[in-house]
Amino acid sequence: MEDITVEELKKRMEASEALNIVDVREVWEHEESNIGGLNIPMGMVPMRLEELDSMKDQEVIVYCRTGNRSGKVKQFLQQQGFDQVRNLLGGIEEYHS
Repeated sequence: MEDITVEELKKRMEASEALNIVDVREVWEHEESNIGGLNIPMGMVPMRLEELDSMKDQEVIVYCRTGNRSGKVKQFLQQQGFDQVRNLLGGIEEYHS
């Protein structure tokens, strides 16, 4: 599935759309600033995969600081059978710029 732009995400959030958002940054990064969603640091995703199982057939938006870590998590989730994973292009830096 194609990645999501900050503009598209903001529009959907403003419309109060129910979204599955996963922040794959470290806990301290999430506490400093976040756009909501579940915080599962990239290194913990394999061990916490069951927390995402209910989203397997739904769109899941992953984000990090710039899009690199979340891009890797997107690939991993796709290998686990998640077929609607979208990476936030530019990450939270782009979101707040």
